[in-house]
Amino acid sequence: MPELEKDVSSDIRPGQEYYVAPPDEVEVLATDGVDASGEPTSIWGDAWRQLRRNPIFLIAVLLIVAVTVVVLWPGLFTDQDPRRCLGDDIMAPPRPGHPFGFDRQGCDVYTRTIYGARASVLVGLCAAALFVLIGGTLGAAAGFFGGVLDEIVSRIAEVFYAIPMMLAAIVLLQMLRPATMWNVILVLASFTWPQAARIARGAVIEAKNSEYVTAAKALGVSRTGTLVRHVLPNAAGPLIVVSTIWLGVFIVTEATLSYLGVGLPPDIVSWGGDIARAKNDLRTSAILFYPAAALAITVLSFIMLGDAVRDALDPKARKR
Repeated sequence: MPELEKDVSSDIRPGQEYYVAPPDEVEVLATDGVDASGEPTSIWGDAWRQLRRNPIFLIAVLLIVAVTVVVLWPGLFTDQDPRRCLGDDIMAPPRPGHPFGFDRQGCDVYTRTIYGARASVLVGLCAAALFVLIGGTLGAAAGFFGGVLDEIVSRIAEVFYAIPMMLAAIVLLQMLRPATMWNVILVLASFTWPQAARIARGAVIEAKNSEYVTAAKALGVSRTGTLVRHVLPNAAGPLIVVSTIWLGVFIVTEATLSYLGVGLPPDIVSWGGDIARAKNDLRTSAILFYPAAALAITVLSFIMLGDAVRDALDPKARKR
């Protein structure tokens, strides 16, 4: 044991002395240190590492990849024409090469289910892209620059908030008859962009008060450059999550509009149209369940993906 030296100073009262060991006789067992062997990570790197270990994310990605393959290459799964309908096959039961049977028009239900993915998913993707482009741009600009621009965007968004999307879509698509795929996409995006604007505005307001934004301003970066290069990449997480979830909502909404007869025209094969065609045969046949199941699985996969990404990008969720 090292010999301790009593340290008595003039300003220390009796009984309050303390003992100091000589430095060369004290054994240092451990010191605090920082492991600098690994490379620096970002929030996206941390999120990716968590996503790779999340089974919900992996299942959602597998389902989305499967749906994407069906959309891009439907010929890999069937060699039939979805518009080829024969009177001899009306309500015929399943047989080899036609596992789902035939509908009341004599069309192969399996083939139409495969080809129906293309229109439904395309509407969802394009509507989600416009949703992010319009709402994200306006919301980010309003949150970053503030002032009059923020007031204008907020008041316009409140007007659209007061209009139910489904009601507006039914009315407008009735006026735009015959409806086209692009009409449906524009109507869906036009009445949902305030959701993206609200999310983008809040994320940008939170990001623009960060230290790296202050440092960028101190280095002479312009306001637009700061927004594009520093604020948007760090505020994009919530917008990506909400756009993924809304992609599934758009697919369901298109199917609902087609079911009501105001969505895609009958010459376009879609899940919503096939569900509407089979609704009268629900008591005698199960052909309605095949496009409905494909629709449900696709929408569920995008919602699962959005939930997984949200949890990965939320630091509070990572601590739970």
